Amino acid sequence: MGVQTDQTAHDEASTTPTGCPVSGPSAAADVDLARALDTPFPWPRGRFDPPAEYGALREKCPVARAKLADGRPVWLVTRYDDVRAVLTDPRVSADETDPGFPGMGPRAGTYSKMDDPRHAELRGLVARNFGIKHVASMRPAVQAMVDQAIDEMLATEGRQVDLVPALALRIPANVLGNLLGVPVEDRDHFAEQIQSMLDNGNPLDTEAQERSRRIAEEVYAYVGELIDRELARETPSDDIIGQLAAAHRRGDISHKDAVSSGFLIIGAGFDTTANAAALGVLLLLTHPDQLAKLKADPSLLDVAIEEVLRWLSHVHLIIARVATDDIEIAGVTIPRGEGIMPLNASANRDESHYPQAATFDIERRARDHLAFGFGVHQCQGQSLARMELSVIFETLFRRIPELRLAVDVDEIELKTSARIHGVRALPVAW
Repeated sequence: MGVQTDQTAHDEASTTPTGCPVSGPSAAADVDLARALDTPFPWPRGRFDPPAEYGALREKCPVARAKLADGRPVWLVTRYDDVRAVLTDPRVSADETDPGFPGMGPRAGTYSKMDDPRHAELRGLVARNFGIKHVASMRPAVQAMVDQAIDEMLATEGRQVDLVPALALRIPANVLGNLLGVPVEDRDHFAEQIQSMLDNGNPLDTEAQERSRRIAEEVYAYVGELIDRELARETPSDDIIGQLAAAHRRGDISHKDAVSSGFLIIGAGFDTTANAAALGVLLLLTHPDQLAKLKADPSLLDVAIEEVLRWLSHVHLIIARVATDDIEIAGVTIPRGEGIMPLNASANRDESHYPQAATFDIERRARDHLAFGFGVHQCQGQSLARMELSVIFETLFRRIPELRLAVDVDEIELKTSARIHGVRALPVAW
């Protein structure tokens, strides 16, 4: 046996298991990658930015082996092209029942965590509700909802409100309530449950995870009640719950599939849009030069929304995969059966794809961002989310052009450890 020299020990200590150097000069000079990769993943993000470790990984170790809180290995893929490659590789699975799948929340058996052909079959049952034409037909109703919410804001004494319940949560809750068929009297409580379920999703906090699991069970049971009520109706409704119940009546899907599909649409379509709306307003208010451009030229709205989505990448710990065969990404072999996190929040800040990626620029044309994922599992409700954000931003800044933060930005609490980044409260004034 040879004698290990100090230099040999240093070399071993300064590389990852993939052989990537993790010490030495780096653009992210304050990041200790060796320590980070020995710390359970995920890592907290900044106020707006992804974890600083992502930038260092893109530069020095774009495919790195980390570990989850339970000790299982997980491969972090950080560059734009590599993330896209993972999300279209047939040797990569979204099946959450695989022992190596790096799930970070309660398992719900939804089609987003299944592979084709079953994934495509269940997704196809509700696809028409999220098509571009159908979403466009919903816009007048969403406009009326936003106008009513802003009317109530403007009537508030003191000219100050918390924008989260006043607008950001209210609109997606009502849009999804109409789309799904949730009774009006249940929507406020229902929205609170969904928000609490996702807010308690810190993957490193076992107590929070348990709270999230319990709330998820309650929400799942409620969706089951909605399906059962629909099955008992003589005249079927044409909302999503009605469509899922009809598919069950025909024998196309099981009762469990009907419930889990409804549960997925609620979780995926509510909190994601609500957090994008609140964070997006905060982002624009803290970048007054960009907001001034948008006010001066409203035709920039669509490209501005894409930049908001790219820059925030607020749905950042949901996309997870597992290798079903040995695969090579960027010269690194990921063994069969090990989990993969294709980090869309990192990919969207990749300087090699987006020059000056850390700069928020509403004139950047970033429609190819990965905020909604990529490939066959790309977010089904993205057209609906874009439309809701468009109506909210356009109407809010047109009707209340003097909108401003009512507190110092440092006083605003953000969900930096949640799987869906967001803001807990957003006091604004005018």
